[in-house]
Amino acid sequence: MDYNTTRKPLILPEYGRGVHQMVEYMLTVADRDERSRMARSVIAIMGSMNPQIREQSDYKHKLWDHLFIMSDFRLDIDAPYPMPSRESYAVKPEKVPYNSRNDIRHKHYGRIVEELVKVASDMPEDSHRDALKMMIANQMKRSNLAWNRDTVSDEEIFNDLNALSKGKLSMQLGTKLMDARDLKLGAQPNSSMSAGGKKRKKHRKK
Repeated sequence: MDYNTTRKPLILPEYGRGVHQMVEYMLTVADRDERSRMARSVIAIMGSMNPQIREQSDYKHKLWDHLFIMSDFRLDIDAPYPMPSRESYAVKPEKVPYNSRNDIRHKHYGRIVEELVKVASDMPEDSHRDALKMMIANQMKRSNLAWNRDTVSDEEIFNDLNALSKGKLSMQLGTKLMDARDLKLGAQPNSSMSAGGKKRKKHRKK
């Protein structure tokens, strides 16, 4: 039996073995004009097999590059684009510089919350700062509920916020955060509470 595991590995598996065999056959054709004609036909097949590639602005150039790659850079034809060099595809991409900091005090809140706390700590004391504090505290409560436990008190959140801000952000006495049920349902912070923790009145048209 002829199994794929015993066949030559495909260079670009997304095009299938049939297209690879067409490319291999083109390499055996002596007439350059005939090879070029066949290449255009194969490009049309490749484009129909991967319609998502058409969303890219340079998709035709990419298809021709793929054709040359499948030929192991040996296909001598008249093409609308030059054959890419083998070296350009042998270069490995640079490593992504991952952030390896381990100094997050409360990892379940995440680094973004810490950055927001820093921003709020440097703001002048006004209504905008109060609104940002409320938004941060509600987000901290949402994160706490998502990662740690089913219930968390507002007092615990306020203590964590105070610790993260090194005492610069504190809540007024009697401030209430959003209900845990609303946070789990994905309600937006401050949708029913003002910066001071009071519920907003809904005005109905008469």
